Amino acid sequence: MIAADLLVTDIGELATLARGPVPRIGADAEELGLLSDAAVAVADGRFVWVGRERAASRSVRLRTGGRRLSARGGVMVPGFVDAHTHVLFAGNRAFELPLKVRGASYSEIARAGGGLYSTVRATRKASDAELLAATESRLRRMARWGSTSIEVKSGYALSLEGELRLLRLVPRLARRTGLGLVPTFLGAHAIAPEYRVRPEAYVDLLVREALPRVVRQRIARFCDVFCEPGFFSVRQSERLLRAALSLGLGVKIHAEEFVLSGGARLASRLPAVSAEHLLAARAEDRALLAASGVTAVLLPVTALTASPGARSPGREMVDAGVPVALGTDCSPNSWVEGMPIVLAHAVHSARLSPAEALTAATVNAAHAIGLEAAGTVAVGRPADFSVLPVRTVDQLGYRFDVIPAHVFRQGNPISPPTLRQYL
Repeated sequence: MIAADLLVTDIGELATLARGPVPRIGADAEELGLLSDAAVAVADGRFVWVGRERAASRSVRLRTGGRRLSARGGVMVPGFVDAHTHVLFAGNRAFELPLKVRGASYSEIARAGGGLYSTVRATRKASDAELLAATESRLRRMARWGSTSIEVKSGYALSLEGELRLLRLVPRLARRTGLGLVPTFLGAHAIAPEYRVRPEAYVDLLVREALPRVVRQRIARFCDVFCEPGFFSVRQSERLLRAALSLGLGVKIHAEEFVLSGGARLASRLPAVSAEHLLAARAEDRALLAASGVTAVLLPVTALTASPGARSPGREMVDAGVPVALGTDCSPNSWVEGMPIVLAHAVHSARLSPAEALTAATVNAAHAIGLEAAGTVAVGRPADFSVLPVRTVDQLGYRFDVIPAHVFRQGNPISPPTLRQYL
């Protein structure tokens, strides 16, 4: 018999996401690998048995001191994989909301002291201890919503030493939270304020000094760039990303968020691992992404908070054969921490089916951040999962308020955040 540290029983529906290609496109994105009346066993942080509960007693025995957990007929899903966040920052921008709801433009908000550069100022001023405490609190709340693997971008220092400092904090955050964190270098989030009249010099700094140091110090898996008018041109973005590729980094690109920028075409030409946002992408862009296998990382809540009237093109991407992943885009401009909320917006606004949304938040998101072992429930895989107090998987996406009853990361329970971690 298989010896286990943890046995989860009474699972009404188990979405394993264990069958099919990676990433999932088209009809394959609907395949959840569902099991009813299921049970799973965990040992040493990995799944060691997955099957029908009636077979568990013949196959699994608990080790001395092992734990049995009843799902009480609820749903079990893989740990969510959040494929796009800016969670590492200081301060907040709640003061911008009255301006936003009255229709103020980004430049008007910036002149009033808000916008991205206000977060840069706050992040530069914050100590390591302050950044660690604030970000750890956010990550713990994200975990309680079921996220066990999370991409973390830099991008709110916009200086050579400041960006390196942020990336060096990511492993410390991973140790403190126990989560799987994937660092992405986003020194090209915007032109540094000191270089506003010399943008080419800032690109030179990123290419000649920042990227080599990031690679030497092994502090990022990917390089990202905000390819948008007023930020980085297609030419500047291509120069930066090709330099990153030459150094062995994977590349991503913020593309077509506000206007048609040419970023999706660039992502296809490189090719990038992912193109992100894509609110203004056209049919021809979708065709290029599909042909090149670039994953579209969609951020449906950001479309609501930062681009009122727009919606993430989930249905259009899936129908075009583009692999789709999801992220919270947790940031001061779009402060959402719960992936179940993102799934609901992906269904109700981006027009994904509940099954497509769950695929996009697990196995496809794992592919988008280079974690091929995450996002599934299968023997040998890390035991990252959530037990949800609903009866069927399609309640995810249908409802906005599904809070996990239990969350496990590598077989260890994630405790609810303390009151202090909510403040």
